[in-house]
Formats: sequence, C-alpha cells, structure tokens
Amino acid sequence: MISTQNLTLSYSGKPLFKDVNVKFTPGNCYGLIGANGTGKSTFLKILAGELEPSQGQVSITPGERMTVLKQDHFAFDAEEVLTTVIMGHERLYAIMIEKEALYAKPDFSEADGLHSADLEAEFAELGGWEAETEAERILAGLGVDLSLRHVRMGELDGALKVKVLLAQALFGNPDILLMDEPTNHLDVQSIRWLENFLLDFHNTVIVVSHDRHFLNKVCTHIADIDYGKIQMYVGNYDFWYEYTQLAARQLRDQNKKTEAKIKELQEFIQRFSANASKSKQATSRKKLLDNLTMENYAPSSRRYPFVHFKPDRDIGNDLLRVDGLCKTVGDRQVLRDVSFLLMPGDKVAFVGTDELAKTTLFEILMGQLEPDAGSFRWGVTTSQAYFPKDNGAFFDGISYNLIDWLRQFMEEQYEADVRGWLGRMLFSGDEALKPAKVLSGGERVRCMLAKMMVSGANVLLMDEPTNHLDLEAITALNTGMTDFTGSMLFVTHDRQCMQSVANRIIEILPGGIIDRRETYDEYLDNPDIPALRQKLS
Repeated sequence: MISTQNLTLSYSGKPLFKDVNVKFTPGNCYGLIGANGTGKSTFLKILAGELEPSQGQVSITPGERMTVLKQDHFAFDAEEVLTTVIMGHERLYAIMIEKEALYAKPDFSEADGLHSADLEAEFAELGGWEAETEAERILAGLGVDLSLRHVRMGELDGALKVKVLLAQALFGNPDILLMDEPTNHLDVQSIRWLENFLLDFHNTVIVVSHDRHFLNKVCTHIADIDYGKIQMYVGNYDFWYEYTQLAARQLRDQNKKTEAKIKELQEFIQRFSANASKSKQATSRKKLLDNLTMENYAPSSRRYPFVHFKPDRDIGNDLLRVDGLCKTVGDRQVLRDVSFLLMPGDKVAFVGTDELAKTTLFEILMGQLEPDAGSFRWGVTTSQAYFPKDNGAFFDGISYNLIDWLRQFMEEQYEADVRGWLGRMLFSGDEALKPAKVLSGGERVRCMLAKMMVSGANVLLMDEPTNHLDLEAITALNTGMTDFTGSMLFVTHDRQCMQSVANRIIEILPGGIIDRRETYDEYLDNPDIPALRQKLS
C-alpha cells in the first residue's frame, strides 16, 4: 500500500498540491487524471521519491517494492535488452552481479562460500532462476523480437526502447507499479497485451494516460486532481465522466431552485413587512430565508471545447470512388492498388503500421499530391475539409492574431462571429488576440478544428486530430465526430475514438488494402484478418 499524509508541493509560494491525503491499496488500478498543468506527472514523481514535497510525506508498506516506468530513453544504452529488463528488479540484479564477481575470485575462501550460499538462497527466493524466462515472456508480449535480447539498447529505435523500458517496469511482480503514459508509441497488439497483463495483476497500479480506452479497460478507480486536491472515484474513466457531469447538472439545478425560492421569499417580505395583518407571515418567511443557503458549488477547473461539425448540405448517392491508386515516396512504394467506394454515412478509420501511407493517401485525395497510377473522383454534392497531420504551414511565420487567422476561412467578417467560433475552442477575451505563430501544439489543433467547423463541409478528412490534445479536448472531439451527420475518413491512435466513431475499417498494407464494414473491436477480433494481412504484407 502507498499513501500520502498532508502532502503539499509549492512552486514560488504557489501551491500545486495542498494537504493531499490519499491511499492506494493492493488489487486496484488507479487512473490519475487532471487538466493540463495540474501536476499529474509531478505527483507520480513525488510518489516515486524523485521529488521532495514542500511538506507532508509518502508512506509505503515496509518491504514492498516499487517500480517506475523510466522516461529517460538513453539511460540504459550501454546495456543489453535482456539485462535492462532484469535491472527493473534492483535487488535481484545486484545479487546476480555480486554472485558473478564472487565466483570469479581466484582466491575463493570459505567465507566466500558461506556468503554465496546466502546469496543463492535469496536469489532463488526472488525467482532468479526464472528471471530470464519471465523477462523474455514480457518482451514477447510487448512485441519485442527475442532475437534482440542480447542487442544493446543504444542500437534500438525509440519505439522499441519504450517497450523494453515498459518490460523493465513490469518485471518481477512489483508491489507498486507507477506508469506515466505507458501506451505512447505502442501498437494495438502491445496495448492489448498490456491491458490483459494489468487485468491479471494483483498489486497496486497508478497510471497517467490520455488513452481513454486503456483507462476504461484497466482502471478500478479514478484519482482526479483538481484545485490542488485529489478526489477518489470508484470505477473507470467513463464512469467518472458521466458521474461528474451528472453531479454538476444536479447541483446547478438545485441552486437554481434555491435562487428562485430566495427571490420569492424576498419579494413576499418586501411586499408585506409593513402590513400588520401579514407581518407574522413575513417574519416566518424571513426565518425561512435565513435558513436557505446556496451550495458552495466550485465548477471544475477543466475547460471542455465545444466541437460540432454541421454540413451545409446533404451528400448525394455519389460520394467518392478510388480506383487503383499507387504512389512511391522516395524509394518505397507506400500505396499499391488502393481501391474503394465511399458511401453516404460511411465513417472510415484507416489503420496500418505505415503512417506515411495513410498520410499520402489523404494528401492525394485532397489534391496535394499526384498519384503515380490510378484515379479518384469526388461526387459533385460533396465538399471536403482536411485536418493535416502537419499543420505547420498554417501557423509558422504567420503574423495574424487568431481573429484574423480564422476570419480568412469564413464568409462572415464580423468580429463577433469570429470570436464566437474561437470561444467554442476556448479562445475568449484577450486569448483571441494571441499571434497565431506562438500557439502550442494543442492550441493549433483547436484552431484547425475551428477552421473545419466553419467550413460547413459534408466530408471530413482527419489525420491524427487527437495529437497534442488533453483528455477534455479529446472527449469533446470524439463527441463532435460521433454526432457528425456527414461522412468521414480519419486516422487516429485513440482507440476509443475509433471504436465509437468508425463503422468501417480500411487497413493499408504493402500489397493493397483490407476493407471491412464493422467496428474497430470487431475488426481486431475478426479471425479472417491475420491471414489476409499476411497475404498482403
């Protein structure tokens, strides 16, 4: 078990946390959530002992072992992959090193023999004889080819390093497991394996993640950071979201009723307090008024944008026909014989391991690239809006403020209209006057979404729109995509978004495509897909 007592952390005299008392118990997985800047990663560092609080303390049950998903991807570059994983259990690894040095001594003494016997007993107790087998099992589950187990970490690419560091954190059945964004850079198969691993894990897990599907799958509790406090909720992320939205609505409704009652009583007292025949009733109502109190309602510090795409016209029967598209980028063919027919109402999630192939297809469909072979044709009743993966061209070096930036994409030229759209994307007041070139990644994405909303397009093409967004903005975007009445082609790593929005899946492979009218979960569980994937790879 791990707990905090009166935990406070202040920066420059301003508290990030204040008097936080919270307990994390074995057998549970806690999703740590909060708006950007509330200190989720900082709180994990305090729990891990990497950061000292201003006051208060962290307590861990004596004898329990904690592991942390390392964020330094270069710390183990000199070590072999298998060794790096085993180093996750510090005591076990220390025994292995000490044993090796002891047996290598040329003057091995009787005292050394007694010490080695103690080491061997502890080694066996810690599962040392099964260590390599367990490490290999975890690596294989995360999709690391076992032929790499003796390769040095410095020779691996970033995605493989992440998997090995995750295996290191999982290794040796830790009592407490801390993970900050563990699904970043993982493929779908690796995420599913990790989900199943955590579902079978019987100790304490505390995780920060922007992956809502992952939080829904593995979390038994949600620890919500807001106003410098941590509120614990039983259930997964969706339960927390629905519960907090319902509670806020009920409290607002109750306050409105109280306000109406106060106003009614005040009017009665004012009207009859000078009337002798009504004075007794007025006095009675004044006592009632004194006892009426408004609930101290503190709305969440979270800010949810409002994402709503409204097409200016319906789509006719003729939407999009793609015939035999082929394209080579550099010395690699990324698209080969891509053909499909898009129908009204289709919301297609494009999947596949080749990110360049999906982006190239979208750029061809938007007329930004010419195919090497094949053709495509949009229906005459269609209009398209495009969210590119790289939006730098829309912002870098641009001197406009946000009002002028968005105005160039709108028919309405009145500032009030432009500010209305920006306000939906959380740019209100002076924020709407910020120069477009200084925006953060998440702010740029919100501006691009505003640009798409004002377009009135009935077909949306979106290439990784959830990148750089916080959970609140992702949730709002997901709702907007679900409610959209037009058709959509999109790419995203957000599995919840794919599952809730897409009614059709197209996987791009080196030899062609797999095209299925089904949800994403149905596609993942479809027994025919692996054979088709192998045939087209």
